[in-house]
Amino acid sequence: MMLEFTALRGREAAFAEPEFAGRQARARQAIRRAGHEALVVTGPENIYWLTGRQTAGYFAFQALILPVDGEPVLLVRQLELAGSVANTWLETILTYQDGEDPALALATVLNARKIANPAVELAGWFVSPILAARIAGALGVAALVDGSGILEPLRTVKSRAELAAIRTAAGYAQRGIEAGIEACRIGADENAIAAAMLAAATAAGSETMAMEPLVSSGPRSGLPHMTWRRRRLENGDPVFLEMAGSHNRYHAALMRSVWIGSPPDEARRMMDCAERALDVALAAIRPGVACSVPHLAAQKVIDDAGFTAAFRKRIGYSMGVAFAPDWGEGSLLSLFSDVATVIEPGMVFHLPATLRRYGVWTVGASETVIVTEHGVEVLSNLPRSLVVR
Repeated sequence: MMLEFTALRGREAAFAEPEFAGRQARARQAIRRAGHEALVVTGPENIYWLTGRQTAGYFAFQALILPVDGEPVLLVRQLELAGSVANTWLETILTYQDGEDPALALATVLNARKIANPAVELAGWFVSPILAARIAGALGVAALVDGSGILEPLRTVKSRAELAAIRTAAGYAQRGIEAGIEACRIGADENAIAAAMLAAATAAGSETMAMEPLVSSGPRSGLPHMTWRRRRLENGDPVFLEMAGSHNRYHAALMRSVWIGSPPDEARRMMDCAERALDVALAAIRPGVACSVPHLAAQKVIDDAGFTAAFRKRIGYSMGVAFAPDWGEGSLLSLFSDVATVIEPGMVFHLPATLRRYGVWTVGASETVIVTEHGVEVLSNLPRSLVVR
């Protein structure tokens, strides 16, 4: 790194240096077990998990070279150097200039360290097939060795520091959902509700979330993953609210349902079913059982109530480090059919129990939970029942 920036080292780091040193040691062991001399880490979540590196500029190519033997080297765009020094405890951060080919810059760094054939994370959002081919060409190899999936299993069980951050993020999310519920009234529009949620969570301490809050009303609420769009609330409208809070890039999510006026009987029955499904799923989470077990428990409640077609998804997914476009770690671990991974203490899951009449309404509730030695720690104390306003 440039000498002028050395005083910044670690100033913005999310955790103490030993936390990251421990993660890097575990990663080296995993890389060695996979049979590689080094891993080129390209996913922003994995780079952050290993180093603390975070920026809104992660759209520009970045790579962490983690050899089995030797210190890590971070390669970033020149503009990102000062922030990278401040975010991390790394000793070696190298840069490439605007207009310079980052593939060639990466190959130059690898060649200088005599790393001839590293594994490279190829499965993420940020290494296109074209870029991968350019890197391979610069290294003089026919194709890159794919190192995707080596680090992700290391992230599923959280450390004490990570769990503390997730608990804090959950508080932000609850403040946001509470504000959103309070803003739901006839004449208010979805934008005002979203603004209230964002303002409350941000005022409580939340950093930038990896995905925007989900706010939809009326028939729009029956469409998955809709965001606010200026629609004004009317009597009889359902309202769907979901958001995540973020602390040191660790996320916790929360979802609740609101009805303006009197809900129809079918919506009440669906909401009751969703709550029971969530309850049985939470009760089924404990160390030693497969990730499929909570899902199957929830699915049985839904099937028995006759709402199978209104669900058709997983009951939950892992939570932790997140960058846009997703606030969850669902690509790491899901609570779903046939997922045999064993649940362990320190895992964190978000369980959105939602039932839909597609294009008409969505009802349900969710919780983010930490797996304990005997069950779960639920990270909100907000009532789950349908809020009628």
